[in-house]
Parts: sequence; structure tokens; C-alpha cells
Amino acid sequence: MDEPEAKLHHGPAPTGKKLLSLSLLALGIVYGDIGTSPLYAMRQCFYGSHGVPVTPANVFGILSLIFWSLVVVVTLKYHVYVIRFDNGGEGGILALMGLVKRDKERSSRVQAPLIAMGLFGAALLYGDGMITPAISVLSAVEGLELATPFFTPYVVPITIVILILLFRFQSRGTSGVGAVFGPIMIVWFATLALLGIRGIIGAPSVLRALNPAYALHFFTANGMQGFLVLGAVFLVTTGGEALYADLGHFGEKPIQVDWFSIVGPSLVLQYLGQGALLLQHPEAAHNPFFLLAPRWALYPLVVMAAIATVIASQAIITGVYSLTSQAIKLGYLPRMEITHTSTAEIGQVYMPTVNWVLMVATIALVLGFRSSSNLAGAYGVAVATTMLITTILAFVVARDLLHWNLATAGLITAGFLTGDLAFLIANYFKIVHGGWFPLLIAAVVFTVMTTWRKGREILTSRLLEGSISPEEFVVSLRTRAPVRVPGTAVFMHRAHEVVPPALLHSLKHYKALHKQVLLLSIVIEEIPHVRDEERLQVGDLGEGIYRVTGRYGFMEEANVPALLARVDAEHGLTIPEMDTTYFLGRETLIVTSRPSGMAMWREKIFASMMRNSESAARFFRLPPNRVVELGAQIEF
Repeated sequence: MDEPEAKLHHGPAPTGKKLLSLSLLALGIVYGDIGTSPLYAMRQCFYGSHGVPVTPANVFGILSLIFWSLVVVVTLKYHVYVIRFDNGGEGGILALMGLVKRDKERSSRVQAPLIAMGLFGAALLYGDGMITPAISVLSAVEGLELATPFFTPYVVPITIVILILLFRFQSRGTSGVGAVFGPIMIVWFATLALLGIRGIIGAPSVLRALNPAYALHFFTANGMQGFLVLGAVFLVTTGGEALYADLGHFGEKPIQVDWFSIVGPSLVLQYLGQGALLLQHPEAAHNPFFLLAPRWALYPLVVMAAIATVIASQAIITGVYSLTSQAIKLGYLPRMEITHTSTAEIGQVYMPTVNWVLMVATIALVLGFRSSSNLAGAYGVAVATTMLITTILAFVVARDLLHWNLATAGLITAGFLTGDLAFLIANYFKIVHGGWFPLLIAAVVFTVMTTWRKGREILTSRLLEGSISPEEFVVSLRTRAPVRVPGTAVFMHRAHEVVPPALLHSLKHYKALHKQVLLLSIVIEEIPHVRDEERLQVGDLGEGIYRVTGRYGFMEEANVPALLARVDAEHGLTIPEMDTTYFLGRETLIVTSRPSGMAMWREKIFASMMRNSESAARFFRLPPNRVVELGAQIEF
């Protein structure tokens, strides 16, 4: 693997029409979450669990905090700083963790906590994936209450219907709908800007809130209460982590173009417009977004907001699919059914199990909290924690891979950590108001991930007990040759340094061996993509035995038949499709009192995950009529 140079980005930045096209697509995918924050963020500052009175001084202070949060957190931290740390073009917490793991010289005492932080950051995104659709759609539908009280009893049922439809259509993929996301979001951000300008015209003095002195005065005037309001102010930044995670889909330039030309200005105008409304009508604080619009535009705005929130939800749901797929390939989750919804884009996948779990959890949140204001208490805790972890991991990457000096990296990190810690502490006061939920989900997912990883390591060590190397196996064939039968046998095993147990079981039971045997290992690297020339390695061990290794990145799909076609074409081995049999090992774990390094309850969880994991044959796209599974019982 090549070590990164002074920069980690790869490939030239797009220009011209390609840049405009990618920017349009990114607008619909990347900015849905942060683009729907105006629906509830300002309201929570005054009507949330730690809201402050609606006074001119507080309005100016809140607006100043919102503006400078957008500048420091979203603009400087994510669009200028963190976006630089891509892993082969990919972003997100797992990609960043992969960069941290590149340093092989770091001691395990330091490396282990860093990896644990990265995993916990990834686990937190599952809670975010449940809360975002619930709070976004619910806040949009609540606009109907302003039109007439008639809709009040129906807000929750309408929200649930929209969510069911949203999750029901996930299996159709986003490729067909994705093309219209960008244009719709252009209309949405234009609406945000126009409504904001309308409000600012009514009270131009609101522009004074851009002065950071108002934010400082807000803290001195409100004390602890003012600090706790940061938990609500933070809601304006919640899409920052999402834009970093979507880096690999669009690249740095299109994401930045969208923010600086459309998204950022529209959001600033919108929040200033809401603040101007509150300066004139303090009673509008219970829903400043919808009350900013003229009366005749209320119903169209509710419809448009519902569409925008569905798009925002779509983005976070597909992001959870992508995160789960990466975690499976990196060995942190068991294999699950993955359906590819696009023949052109490998990243567009649908995962039934994940989809239905998300749907049930999201609907349960709506039924449990019943309003977006209540849900806002749960929202932000997960993202604030992930943002803090991102800052720490980015510091490690800047020092170890980019070789920044300690003063530069430390000064930048300290600046961002100050804001991250303030937001994190303020959000953690929301735990009793629902913030416990994303932490609980993260704890469960983190436990599952670490249990699976540790269990696989223990299982591999069990399988290696008493094993022999391929070279020793070939020598034994020369001294005591078994009956050789026509055809090709492919034995898959995760450890290429030993003979697959399935091969030994097959030879023991059938007393025969195919004339051509391939010992195949699939290796998933800690990078998103492997160069094509490094994909395949083939070694001739003699006696018709070949060692084959296929290397893939965590954003790639391992297609074994396609890989073997390359072996056939590039290495002169004849591997006829209808005369090739795939042998897979299927281990059944028997949990015993034998020491393993894991608690008994974790062993039982691991054994359950093993039983319910997706078949390797389907996961690696093996032809079902050419697969033989050989079982083995292993004491764990």
C-alpha cells in the first residue's frame, strides 16, 4: 500500500459541466439533513427543554450563536479542515478510522482506544439514522396545525403513514428518484432564502446579530441557562458529519460549491428571517419557520417541507446502509443480505434487515415522543459525540500521515475541541429528556460490533489449532497421493496461510481430491478501493494446488466468479464454470466453559450471530447449484 503524500485527496477536481452536474446531485443527497434544520432549531432555542425567554437581547444572542456555529463548525471544521482527510477519496468515521489504522508502528495501548472511539462514532450514527426521519417528517407535518386545529389529532398518524411509505419504497433504490432530488432541493433552499429575506425586510436591525459580541453577552446575561441552550443551537449543525460521510460519492469540490454558493447563504438568511420575525412578534416562537410565510403559502410550504424531509430521511437511511455494508466487509458485523439497486453505482444498496429495524424504531420514536419538540431532546447527542471523535481522529491523521507539526495540529484541534466539548456537554444535559436513546442504541451496536470482531478472532485461532500450511499439504500429497477426480474445486477460507478445514474434511470423507484445487482467500483492506493491478495474486504450489488471493477495498463488492474468470484469463488456468465446485466451511459453535477471552453472554451473542448470518455463497455471488457446504462443530 502506498503511503499518502502531503495530501490524501486523489484525482483531479471536476470542472465545467461535470462540476455543475455533481453539485446538483450532491445538493439533494448531502444537504437534506442540515437543510431541514430550520424547521425546528430556532423553535427549540425558545421552546425546548432549556429554552430562554423571547426578548430582543436573547434573539440577537441566539442568532449570533447560530451564525458563528455555522461558520466555525460547518464551514471551517468540515468544509475546510476535515474534508481534507479522505481515505482514497472516501470520507466518514470508518474511513477516518481506516487512516488511523495505517500507522503500524503505534503501540496497541494507544491504537486500541482510537479504534474503539472510531467504532463507537460509527455506532452512534445508527441512533441518528432512527431519529432524523422521525423528527424531520414530524416537524414538517406539524405545520398543518397552524392552518387549522382540525389536523392536530392527525399529525402523528400522517407522519407514520409517510414514514411507512418511505421505508416501503427503499427496495426500489434511489437511482430513479435521485435525479430529481437536486432540483427539488434547489427550490427548497430558494424558498428558505426568500422567506428569510421577507423577514429581514421587516426588521433590518436583525443583521446586527452577525456581531459575535451578542453571543458573548448572551452567555453573561443568561449564565448556565444560556450555556444549556447550546444543545438547541447545535441542531443547526447536525448535517456536518453527513457531508463528510458523502465525500466519496461526489468529491470535495462539488460539496464545497453547494455550501458556499447555495446552502450556507440560504440557511443564514432563513435564520436571520426567523429572528426578525421574533423581534416583531415574540409570540411566533412556537413555530417561527411556518409563521414566517404568508398565510396563503402555508399549505404549499407544508407539502414542500414534507418532501424536503423525506429527501433528508432518504439520505440518512441510505447512509446507514452504506455504513453497515462497510462494517460487514471490515469484519465488524456478520454478513447480511445486500441487494444492489443500481447496475451503474456499486454504492447504491438496499439491506432489508436494516431497513425494517430502522422503520420500527423510527415509528416507535414518533409514537413515544409524539412531537418534534420532544424528539429534539433526543436529537443532537449522537452527532455531538461523533463530531468530537472526528476531531480527535483527524488530529491523529494530521500528525501521523500528513506530518503536521505538533503546534499547528494542536492549535487547530484545540480550537475545534473547545466548540465540540461545549456542544457535547450542553447536549448531554438532554439525556434525561430523550438523549439516552441514541446512546443506548450506540451501546448496543458497539457491543455487537466488538463482540463479532473478537469472536471472529477467537474462532480463527480455534480453526488454526492443529492446522497445516498449504506447502506441508502439498508435500503430503506427494508421499501419499489420494485419488484425483476430474474438475476444479475452490476451497474458500479466511486464513490463506493454512489449508482450509473444508478441504481436510472433504478429503477425509470422500477419499478423493479434484485434479485442480484453488485455495481462495478474500482479503478486505482498510482502504475503500484496491488498484486493479493489485486485485489478484495466484501462486502455484504444485500437484495441481494453487493459492489464490483476491484483495478488495471496503467500498467494493467481492464477486468470486468474476475473480476466477480473471484467474482463467490472466494465469492460464482452465476454470470451466459448469465443472467447478465451491466448497465452504460452515461452523456450528458450541458454547462451553472453555476459556476464550470473552464473557459467556458475549459468546452466546456471537454464536447467535453466526447462526443467522447471511450465507457466504450468496454474499460472494457463488452459483447456488455449484456450492457444497461442509459443517464442523467447534467448542467455543
